[in-house]
Amino acid sequence: MRLSGKVAIVTGGARGIGAAFCEALAREGASIVVADVLDGQPVVDRITGAGGRAFYCRTDVADRASVTGLAQAAVEVFGKIDILVNNAAIFASLVKKSFLDIESDEWDGLMAVNLRGPFECARAVAPFMIAAKSGRIINIASGTAFKGVQGMLHYVTSKGGVVAMTRCLARELGPHNVVVNAIAPGLTMSEAIADNPAWSGKAAQPTVMSRALQRDQAPDDLTGALVFLASDESAFMTGQTMVVDGGAVMR
Repeated sequence: MRLSGKVAIVTGGARGIGAAFCEALAREGASIVVADVLDGQPVVDRITGAGGRAFYCRTDVADRASVTGLAQAAVEVFGKIDILVNNAAIFASLVKKSFLDIESDEWDGLMAVNLRGPFECARAVAPFMIAAKSGRIINIASGTAFKGVQGMLHYVTSKGGVVAMTRCLARELGPHNVVVNAIAPGLTMSEAIADNPAWSGKAAQPTVMSRALQRDQAPDDLTGALVFLASDESAFMTGQTMVVDGGAVMR
């Protein structure tokens, strides 16, 4: 129960990695706000059924008013915000293509969610954390930002931006005792990825073989790093990106 009494917002929390994050934080005692454009009530029901506290807030991270409403709802229901997990992103629906074939509207739509979304969420929760002189912001980047991957220029660029944002936010929020770190997963077999033959099965084998630990990555492989970054165990660590991908990226 390392997070007993804490309140955590998890964006993109309705399924996949986000749902695993919500349930892992709840098991450690945190109260959870499941934020997603998809229905997060099933995740809430699992948490509350196990004795935890949670509620679902429909949230579009690319919409400032929606994100402002999310922060206000969290404070109204639970009284504060201790942890923000910026997990919401566009990935599973992507089709690999040359950067020459990425249309401008596709680029802008992805950036609105993957890069501006974490910015909007951090901006919405920061005043509450600054007032409390305490907080944890955990951004979800990607190992692809350190490797460079063909056919995904917009996605990889967005995640590189998340790494840079993490460092800048850590500098700005450090004087207020708010720490900002990131996790960079490898290709993770969430439901949406596992069900997509473009990313799973034979398509995933080159990624798997690039790892020191040559197996598929599951959402639960990320929860240990998440809980560590959300807890007091990482209180003197900020501006860092932890790569959790089975050893494909070593730096």
